[in-house]
Amino acid sequence: VQLVESGGGLVQAGGSLRLSCAASGIIFNLYHMGWYRQAPGKQREFVALITRGSSTNYVDSVKGRFTISRDNAKNTVYLQMNSLKPEDTAVYYCNADYDVYNYWGQGTQVTVSS
Repeated sequence: VQLVESGGGLVQAGGSLRLSCAASGIIFNLYHMGWYRQAPGKQREFVALITRGSSTNYVDSVKGRFTISRDNAKNTVYLQMNSLKPEDTAVYYCNADYDVYNYWGQGTQVTVSS
């Protein structure tokens, strides 16, 4: 099983980034897919979830700015991040969850400068 994130980088406050997570080795359309982030010195926190039925959920701090989506044909989940703030700076991780199976990607760094 592999979850490979991409799309991170350095952006100025107010800018946008789109993260991608390409999955392999799983039956993608069975899995709920999520994004989490971990800032330096802090615990990993939930950011967004898209269920296998494409329902979505977000942490309050990103509502209205971030959008999670999935493309089952490409086994890929996306996180569109707009109006980025310095406090969004973190390593962003992709997560796949189904039944007893739970997998993580290696993470991609997002840095937002003020």
